[in-house]
Amino acid sequence: MKKYLFAAIMLSIIPLNFSLAQSAGLNLTLAIPSGEFKEKVDNLGFGLSGNINFISPKPKSPFGVGLNLGYIVYGSESRREPLSTTIPDVFVNIDRTNSLLNFHLLFTVGLPTGRIRPYIEGLFGGSYIYTTTSVKSQGTGEEFASSTNFDDWAWSYGAGGGFTILLSGDPNTDQNTIYLDLKGRYLFGSEAEYLKQGSVKIQNGQVSYDVSRSKTDLITVHAGVIFYFSWSPQE
Repeated sequence: MKKYLFAAIMLSIIPLNFSLAQSAGLNLTLAIPSGEFKEKVDNLGFGLSGNINFISPKPKSPFGVGLNLGYIVYGSESRREPLSTTIPDVFVNIDRTNSLLNFHLLFTVGLPTGRIRPYIEGLFGGSYIYTTTSVKSQGTGEEFASSTNFDDWAWSYGAGGGFTILLSGDPNTDQNTIYLDLKGRYLFGSEAEYLKQGSVKIQNGQVSYDVSRSKTDLITVHAGVIFYFSWSPQE
């Protein structure tokens, strides 16, 4: 139920903000578990994050407002198994992925002019934490079965900062300009239940889950690009 509610919110909000966007960015993300989460999950996470800013810092106002969406894989496992006990001579690949999908309102205060622009930001939202298992053909890699093993929701908020560096375009007008975007964030996550690597146990054809519970704090490091658009609702 939680994942369907999350999807409904995203589908209703994102198209509106693309139509009103003044800038948008896409980043590669490195996620480092922190606090209680680090005690449970001791490996790094990797993923992507994107933001849509429908108000960007400008010379008359250094404030910005937008939305941020991120996807992080914080663990994965793979194994090779026979398709079934009655077809032991056909093998498939079984992949299990521990994922975190987060959605935040994004508030920015930044230097609105220049080729190099430092900024700070605040975030408030939540994270959908889930584990899925998929079965794929060994020959083609095509997925033909999958299941969500476990999922939960955590509220999160945080702060961060970084700077942008002009790559192309005119920084005086910011019309169709592209900037390199480098930043870091600390996200405080509420308690949630989740699976990690090794949490799914299979014995004698039965499956059991070793469920972990903790706060879900993360340190994230981002590197990507941000695009400024020339179009605005007033034009």
